[in-house]
Amino acid sequence: MGEPGPPGAEAPPPWRRGSLALLTDLYQFTMAYGYWRSGRHREAAAFELFFRRCPFQGAFALSAGLAECLAFLRAFRFSTADIEYLESVFPATTEKAFFDYLRTVDASEVSVSAAPEGSVVFARVPVLQVKGPLLVIQLLETTLLCLVNYASLVATNAARFRLIAGPDKKLMEMGLRRAQGPDGGLSASKYTYVGGFDFTSNVLAGKLYGIPVRGTVAHSYILSFTSLAEVNPRTLIPRHGKEPVDFLFLVETWLSRVCQLLQIPLETVNRGELAAFVSYAITFPQNFQGLLDTFCVMKSGIPNFCAVALALNELGYRVIGVRLDSGDLAKQSVEIRRVFRTCSKHFQVPWFEAVPIAVSNDVSEENLWELSQEGNEIDMIGVGTHLVTCTLQPSLGCVYKLVEVNGSPRLKVTEDKEKTTLPGIKRVYRLWDAGGFPCMDLMTLEKEPPPRAGQEVDFWLVGTTQEAGKVTPSAVEMLNRVYLKDGQVCQPLPSLVEIKDHAQASLNKLNPAHKRLKDAETYKVAVTEKLHRLLLDLQRGSQ
Repeated sequence: MGEPGPPGAEAPPPWRRGSLALLTDLYQFTMAYGYWRSGRHREAAAFELFFRRCPFQGAFALSAGLAECLAFLRAFRFSTADIEYLESVFPATTEKAFFDYLRTVDASEVSVSAAPEGSVVFARVPVLQVKGPLLVIQLLETTLLCLVNYASLVATNAARFRLIAGPDKKLMEMGLRRAQGPDGGLSASKYTYVGGFDFTSNVLAGKLYGIPVRGTVAHSYILSFTSLAEVNPRTLIPRHGKEPVDFLFLVETWLSRVCQLLQIPLETVNRGELAAFVSYAITFPQNFQGLLDTFCVMKSGIPNFCAVALALNELGYRVIGVRLDSGDLAKQSVEIRRVFRTCSKHFQVPWFEAVPIAVSNDVSEENLWELSQEGNEIDMIGVGTHLVTCTLQPSLGCVYKLVEVNGSPRLKVTEDKEKTTLPGIKRVYRLWDAGGFPCMDLMTLEKEPPPRAGQEVDFWLVGTTQEAGKVTPSAVEMLNRVYLKDGQVCQPLPSLVEIKDHAQASLNKLNPAHKRLKDAETYKVAVTEKLHRLLLDLQRGSQ
């Protein structure tokens, strides 16, 4: 966030300039004033950011947004204009010295631990652990939640689409026009890429984040043509030639041959569609993709496309594919592939049988699943609304809870047992089983000795009343690492491509039972005996 625009560009809106210190809820400032007035503002404290349930009724999530959190913290401070605005909304009785103090506030004493961005994470396990002066880290709550919640949710949503589609199909995010505002659209492009998508249609996301962009034509372009007389120019220079060729005439010759082969009457072919295809092919001879469903796919779109593609081939060019945006996508893809194979064999153009077939049309997780169960010849799938708006679950529901002040553990006790927090500063270890899969995330108190591979560990599952269990891990991984120490980033941050690769590697290591999108097996999250006893003691003391 806050990336500068190109020279001469219109200034970005205020919420994308400089520090986001005011991008928070008012009650964070009222609490800050309360801490300051009682002299508690510099007390050492710790908060944890986590979610209570895995999204989409699944068993995992992908962590995302860490790099933006760190950028926010490094820039965290209040401008003169910020302070003046706060003074205008606070009661007139507020002591002026409080606002003078806010002028000195930054994140120079804040430390953050987290799992590497793109890691598979689970419910109740801290995604971020934040330490620092109580007033400061209280003020960070809302913004950190904002930066993590959507990023992790949409990355997880994308990962689910990728799991359904399988590793071989290309996936393109194309949801900008349906996203929740400009920042929502940019975040969606960025984090769906992390979750496993290959391309985006969002040009600004391509520029800012280096995500490969794709896109050719829409139905409006096809409909703007009505006759072949509108093709201008009508010539094309062969790829390895110098003299222009009457490309329109060449296409019409090929159209007759294609219609004869496919037994399609020439009069059923829409001439406006053909004109659009020819015009676009002359403009982009090395990047021609045909949008087939403006009219009848099999009686018009396909013969028109094949005629243009084969004419391009004669001049040394190769088309990049076709796209469908309506109808029975699986069935049509099979029919189209059959035509491509027929043309490939009859006209002796070997590559033509493998022309890529792309589809779109309000693709959801459910109908992508149906597509995957049917036989299809689809190579690329464009997903928009259901991907970027996360229609199956609008929010991840991350929370940010106080766990320690001045070395004293804190516990939120409530009648809703799900909302009870786990006290104290913790370390998180991922335990691996003999099959090479992660089998449990174990939380310990910060000063406890770590679990060791090959040694039996007693554990208590979080959120249950079960007796202690025992596990002997084959390997132990310390999950959370320190990324910010006293306001300074203390280890190299990966590129977006590296985060994406880490996300896919993390998912690949997960047991298939935990990756199932329906009826997934719940991943075990547990605490040690020492942490379990602390929880019980604090619960008894609060009664």
